[in-house]
Amino acid sequence: MKAIGFVDYENIWEGLHEYGYRLTPEEFIQLLEEYANYIEVDLTAIYLYANFDKEEFWRTQTAFEKESIFTRHVYGKNNYVNTEVRHNAADTEMMLEIQDILLTKPSAADVILLFSGDGDFLPIIRRVRAWGKDIRIIGVKNKIHQLLHPYCESFDVFCTLLKKGSSEYKPSDDLVKGIKLIAEMQIKLPYVASTRARMALSKKLERTTSEIKDYIQYLFTENYLIEKETYDSNLVIKKTKIYLLNLDNIGIKNIVGDLIDQLKVRYSRLDYLTRAEEDQDND
Repeated sequence: MKAIGFVDYENIWEGLHEYGYRLTPEEFIQLLEEYANYIEVDLTAIYLYANFDKEEFWRTQTAFEKESIFTRHVYGKNNYVNTEVRHNAADTEMMLEIQDILLTKPSAADVILLFSGDGDFLPIIRRVRAWGKDIRIIGVKNKIHQLLHPYCESFDVFCTLLKKGSSEYKPSDDLVKGIKLIAEMQIKLPYVASTRARMALSKKLERTTSEIKDYIQYLFTENYLIEKETYDSNLVIKKTKIYLLNLDNIGIKNIVGDLIDQLKVRYSRLDYLTRAEEDQDND
């Protein structure tokens, strides 16, 4: 599913700050991507709203822009007339942009990820659901308005993700479970693309994106895993990278057990189909 994220940055930043977390823009973006991987959505765009005039947010706008985040500077006061602070300015602009995207580009997203705990968003939540789209609210624990509780998958998404990376990760701890997961996927699917494998491992092993990268590298280093290209006529570029277990490795044989014969048949068939498609293209 395609997803677009809308971030009330000040709301989330202040909530995390109270828990003692002081994340850089890069760390914050990684957190959003890890959540998207966990729920298995393709996060196609992130819109982030904040008053970048605030001292604590100085220079963060540039950092976010460098990471391909669409930033929206929501100033605290009206610069053209002498008015007081613009209350709920970020909320209003976020709701308007969500509505604009869904009206003008309805196919851009299957699900809206709204990173905030502010109760003012209830009207747009109802509107999005009325349009047949899914919407998920992701806020900071104990900072989510009670009106939004029915739309929250969890009340502690951020802290849960942050705690996952709080201690040193040892890929060997996930060796057996991860290999069994890869083997099961390869039995069920025509092939296991590298991206899909990483997303599935992240969710099933309950690991962050960076931890899964370390885990995959560990499998390569120990000769448990092989990366190849396979042909797929359904793709625009016709080829994709896939993961194969090294069935000659004694460790793999011990872990997959009786599945090894089925895996050998799968791999042989995959090689045959790839060669046949390539020969057809060459002709």
